[in-house]
Amino acid sequence: MPHSPNLGESSPSYARITPGLYPVIVTVFVVMLLISNIGAVKLIEFGPIITDGGAFLFPLVYILGDVISEVYGFKAARKAIFLAFAMSALAAFTFWLVQIAPPATSWENQDAFESVLGFVPRIVLASIAGFLVGQLLNSYVLVAIKRRTKEKSLWLRLLGSTVIGELADTIIFCTIAFYGVITGGEFLTYVIIGFTYKTIVEIVLMPVTYRVIAAVKRREPSYAPVPA
Repeated sequence: MPHSPNLGESSPSYARITPGLYPVIVTVFVVMLLISNIGAVKLIEFGPIITDGGAFLFPLVYILGDVISEVYGFKAARKAIFLAFAMSALAAFTFWLVQIAPPATSWENQDAFESVLGFVPRIVLASIAGFLVGQLLNSYVLVAIKRRTKEKSLWLRLLGSTVIGELADTIIFCTIAFYGVITGGEFLTYVIIGFTYKTIVEIVLMPVTYRVIAAVKRREPSYAPVPA
């Protein structure tokens, strides 16, 4: 009797890509954090307002964190947060290795590299510490409010989680990154403006967050109530 072909033996094997938007959202979440960390190296000033380059993109990291927490829950958000934390730590370690590696004789930009990216390890330490605490609080508060409000009052859990998370993040980041570099009243102004700016951006973009969350929920066929 002829032997029937075994597809497992005669064909190459591949893992299936799980349907859903979670991997894509997490990827963008991590990349935005890494870009923000590097941008935060530069202090920028608009009149009396002093902030850092991370202000352009970092609020969007929190918005994506809200999307993940609202749609996928705290465990899924925690997984994304820890992944972003690990990649940020890897980036900091890599920049440090590149900085201490002996430069080529013909390369004359070592001082420039150190003056900019050489400051990144402190910035990343500040960022990942603030990010880890702030994002975990943000996600925890959002999910805790959702247990009470169910699918209603999305604005309440977005606003409540943002205030708690951003406040913790900003205080930790500013203290580790720039305490001693910025002193006195200027440092306090930097903290207040940083927190206020990030919170206002999230409030202004709340209608966009609403639409993104609604779109993701529609695209996720598994989105359904989870028994307590």
